[in-house]
Amino acid sequence: MTTRRSLLAGSAAAAFAMTQAPRWAQAQSPAGVIVFAKQIDDLISLDPGECFEYTGSEVCGNVYQKLVTTPNSNPSELVGELAEKWEASADSKTFTFTLRDGPKFASGKPVTAEDAAFSLQRAVILNKSPAFIINQFGYNKDNVAKMIRATGPRTLVIETAESTAPTFLLYCLTAVVGSVVEKAVAMANNKDGDLGNAWLKQNSAGSGPYAVRSWRASDSVTLEANPNAATAPKTRRVILRHMPDPSAQMLGLEKGDIDIARNLSSDQLRQVKSNPNYVFQPQRKASLLYIGMNQKHPILSKPEVRQAIKLAIDYDAIQRNIVPDLYAVQQAFLPVGLPGALEDKPFHHQVAEAKALMAKAGHADGFEVSMDYASAAPYADIAQAVQANLAEIGIRLQMLPAESRQVITKARARQHDLSMGRWGSDYFDPNSNAETFAVNADNGDDARNRTSAWRNAWYIPDYSKQVWAAAKETDAEKRTAIYTSLQKELQEHSPYAIMLQEIEVSVSRKGVTGFDMGPMNDRHHYAAITKA
Repeated sequence: MTTRRSLLAGSAAAAFAMTQAPRWAQAQSPAGVIVFAKQIDDLISLDPGECFEYTGSEVCGNVYQKLVTTPNSNPSELVGELAEKWEASADSKTFTFTLRDGPKFASGKPVTAEDAAFSLQRAVILNKSPAFIINQFGYNKDNVAKMIRATGPRTLVIETAESTAPTFLLYCLTAVVGSVVEKAVAMANNKDGDLGNAWLKQNSAGSGPYAVRSWRASDSVTLEANPNAATAPKTRRVILRHMPDPSAQMLGLEKGDIDIARNLSSDQLRQVKSNPNYVFQPQRKASLLYIGMNQKHPILSKPEVRQAIKLAIDYDAIQRNIVPDLYAVQQAFLPVGLPGALEDKPFHHQVAEAKALMAKAGHADGFEVSMDYASAAPYADIAQAVQANLAEIGIRLQMLPAESRQVITKARARQHDLSMGRWGSDYFDPNSNAETFAVNADNGDDARNRTSAWRNAWYIPDYSKQVWAAAKETDAEKRTAIYTSLQKELQEHSPYAIMLQEIEVSVSRKGVTGFDMGPMNDRHHYAAITKA
């Protein structure tokens, strides 16, 4: 998930920025500039109607605004961002939003209800990876313009196909795909009916505190303060440097080239915790690390094999020995912190039980299969531990390390056998994860909703119906009961080995303050960061 907005008006200026950003990124961190060191090789697109990755969503959260959002101080609370108020009809099928008077895009033009309507419509029409978050309310390219429309400069009407719990709709609108794009800028760059998608992959048109100045793949992203932001950011420029090596990040901190490191190893974190020159900032995230098993593979599609893989992994040893400060063991599809999260951990490196299941499936002698995973730390170390665990039950892994974007793209094309990846909740409601892990009612290659279940070719119309029922359930206890049941069912039957929940830790140089970290990447806010 990624978005960018550009303060640059012409292609010449854009070209200038693209050549200048790496020089800024490589220089010692100057006054007025904050330099992050982190892994950003998952970036695929900066269009909020398309971006669906960790780094991209973080950029979006600082470049675009949404109708509503959730504060990090209370992530279950819904507050207006571009909307000052909203109301639902008696039948909960029509929702009317009144936009604030005052917010402006980076271009200087005011944010209007027409921009908001266009942004939601284009997400449906583009039908990229995050579109299912909006599509689930009954929209398609033929009806969305009638169902989502501006009825005045500051009035937006959203109709849903069926009665919808207001809070559920609002939570969905807090996802990155709910970001409001300036219609005039997007359409000025419309090419072959793409609604500006190709241009917005590399640029931005939003109203947040920053605008994208440049992005160089697997190198850097540079954001420039939006001069028209409602509240001016305290730092004029933010640079995200791709630095996958934790040792290089630590060295950059020590030299002053880096202000905030985001991917230090557990050993390094233990060293800096007591060092007064650094500020240690942990944040438990609604983010899971899991292995997906493609059900197109004839052996991985066997239930006994799926369970054998889950039983063979030594979750506790991986957490304890590789990522003690960075992850906690979690084996259900809802991360701890989301309402209804199941904390049962039924899998504990049960080799004998796993071997018995392999024999029952007719594979007592094992088999060979490939696994895609991100080559950066700590994922490579985790992958090697999994390789050793599965070898104990006869599964021989062909290891396929790559950049994160390559792993993601291959899984989205359903071309993997096993794929180790991360999934972060898009909004603070259980449906965000239930939808991706337990919904696949159309297993065709041209399906509209390309969830994780779809990516792993797991056809589950019955589970899909349960998820949809839970989304509409207004009784909180009944809704939680559905999610609890689904989590247990997926532990028993799904093609996922859910392993760990992320605890992100940032380490700042002394005097660098104001980085507001949230449970989801688009809630990592830069606007208040300062440095002495």
